[in-house]
Amino acid sequence: MEEERRESGGHEEAPWLAPEDEFSRERETAGPVALALEALLFAADSPLSLDEMRQALPEPDRGAAEAGLARLLSRYAEEDRALQILAVAGGYRMTTRPAFDRVVRALYRNRQRLRLGRAALETLAIVAYRQPITSPEIAEIRGKDPSGVLRTLLERSLVRTRGRKRVVGKPFLYGTTREFLEQFGLNSLDDLPSLEEFQAMLGDSQLTLPAEEHEEGTAEPTAVAAGLEAELAGEE
Repeated sequence: MEEERRESGGHEEAPWLAPEDEFSRERETAGPVALALEALLFAADSPLSLDEMRQALPEPDRGAAEAGLARLLSRYAEEDRALQILAVAGGYRMTTRPAFDRVVRALYRNRQRLRLGRAALETLAIVAYRQPITSPEIAEIRGKDPSGVLRTLLERSLVRTRGRKRVVGKPFLYGTTREFLEQFGLNSLDDLPSLEEFQAMLGDSQLTLPAEEHEEGTAEPTAVAAGLEAELAGEE
């Protein structure tokens, strides 16, 4: 038995796979741990961290989780597949590639979709770019009371309270959530498009952030830009 383990690289047959599995040839090239991680990512409904995936593996294979993930990511990057694995919200998520966006949307075109109105998008953008920020500060930028919109964003878990500001009245401070990152395909707030790009998508909106308090970026458009643009198109 020990000799067989040495010949196979120190790994016993993965316990989650049947002995006569039809994909035995693929196991030999990708490794059982990489395939197990692929299954976890496919089944998960939210991004999984490396530690979460490691804990789901049988104990003898947990030490190979990082190498297995690297192998899996490399395979998806090199091969022509309809799916991709993205780093999102501090974890990893399996998604369809942008090239198949049209056919996937067609599948769900008749299903109810959660939409954000222009006011909600403007307020969400202000929170994202200026967080932590108070309701009065948002009102000063938009020129309107954001209370109702903030309630909607809180209910949808796109923003959260982050304590109170140490000024008269001690108003709540607001910031974005992990759910915000997940919904717009961002790994971190560093992946936000530049404010200029976002303003262009809002068209005739009056959203303006003081230039001295926001440094315009030069990042390439990202998944959040496409997502916001789609939301705005749905409102027209």
